[in-house]
Amino acid sequence: MDILKSLGHPEEIINLFKYKIGGFRSVMPTLDYDSMSETLRTCYAYLNQTSRSFAAVIQALDGELRHAVCIFYLVLRALDTVEDDMSIPLEKKVPLLQDFHTFLYQPEWSFAESREKDRQVLEDFPTISVEFRNLGQEYRDVISDICHRMGVGMAEFLEKKVSCMKEWDKYCHYVAGLVGIGLSRLFSASQLEDAEVGRDTELANSMGLFLQKTNIIRDYLEDQQEGRAFWPQEAWSQFTARLEDFSHPQHLSSALSCLNLLVTDALRHVPDVIAYLSRLRNQSVFNFCAIPQVMAIATLSACYNNPQVFQGVVKIRKGQAVTLMMQATNMCAVQSIIAQYSQEILQKVSVTDPSREKTLFILSVIREKSLSPAVLSSRAHHISPVYVSAVMLLAALSWQYLNATAG
Repeated sequence: MDILKSLGHPEEIINLFKYKIGGFRSVMPTLDYDSMSETLRTCYAYLNQTSRSFAAVIQALDGELRHAVCIFYLVLRALDTVEDDMSIPLEKKVPLLQDFHTFLYQPEWSFAESREKDRQVLEDFPTISVEFRNLGQEYRDVISDICHRMGVGMAEFLEKKVSCMKEWDKYCHYVAGLVGIGLSRLFSASQLEDAEVGRDTELANSMGLFLQKTNIIRDYLEDQQEGRAFWPQEAWSQFTARLEDFSHPQHLSSALSCLNLLVTDALRHVPDVIAYLSRLRNQSVFNFCAIPQVMAIATLSACYNNPQVFQGVVKIRKGQAVTLMMQATNMCAVQSIIAQYSQEILQKVSVTDPSREKTLFILSVIREKSLSPAVLSSRAHHISPVYVSAVMLLAALSWQYLNATAG
């Protein structure tokens, strides 16, 4: 079935075949578990159990940054598990979220009342917190600060819906932008990246917002079926009285207008994505950051003006996903990918779409940034042929990840 979907794309068939026969496994990083403490080995086990997207790429990061990002992920996974658990009453959940960062320094703290699937990271939080305390102070400060700010933000949105576009940005900042900011600060703290990468919170925030908005746009129907609503009211109220009406065929025209408006809003973060990626110097960090971004713009291209968003789940092909993982190894390739999918969106812009002018404008800005010689050459001399080959390890993210991101 995967090969049939890629029949019109022979390079995808080749790459998918390589992936399916396990051709990339030999370049996967091998962690030295023998040198790890028992608690750190357990943390990596939890990482592989709870992460569909990041387990492989986190383990591919260089040096001590790998452990810092692993613990950062698990701390935020524990926090997110509290936020997601609808069985916890609000009067208990709000202080839990707001105070969660303090539990990092309480060796015995754990939470055994969760019913979520990832509750093990709460039940065995002492294992995670002890490894947090084993990190260098420069990493602990970042993780604790982001955990605090995210917990406060999550508590704020527990009982209020995303109404205006500014609140959409604010919500996405709390759940994803702060992750981008925290990761950027960890990159700089490790000295694998320049200090400016960690200081420029605006670009880092855009990295997170672009990914989060893409997920929210794509997941319209799933969220509706689960009783969740993340599309901002300011957007959908221009076209319908009820957000759920978009899933009805008679409202398709209005639904597509709203969809295209939100895609256009997400696209405005792409110039920041290009600027951010162009600053990165470490290959493992570049791969870690670039892969999700090219996946996101490919997904947005698939979603734009697509009625299927309101009828099912729009996913890119597995062969397409593997090809993107293999290609996104340097700035020139990433910008080429961005230019390709921007052009695909441009070809689908209707003359009657209410957001047409805004869409055309942001696409023109993206095209200009994608073709910028200064940016294209900014990382050219940093690309190692060894890393270009080794990046294939990113294609082994996990079948669960591919199932979540590709059709």
